[in-house]
Amino acid sequence: MNIDIRQHIKNNFKNADTDEIKVSIESSISEHDEITLPGMGVFFEILWNYSDESSKEYILKTLKKGLDN
Repeated sequence: MNIDIRQHIKNNFKNADTDEIKVSIESSISEHDEITLPGMGVFFEILWNYSDESSKEYILKTLKKGLDN
């Protein structure tokens, strides 16, 4: 069976409001559950693809700051 994880995650959150998405992200982070990593990756991919260049620079600087701590 071939599962398209990207499409599955997008379909699961298609009708979600921003609060539901936020709760899902915060829950995934707080639980440290490895199974949520692919979904977080899909969220990051969407964020990256819909960001302008200045937003991408902010994301990169924020990631770098977090990696340096």
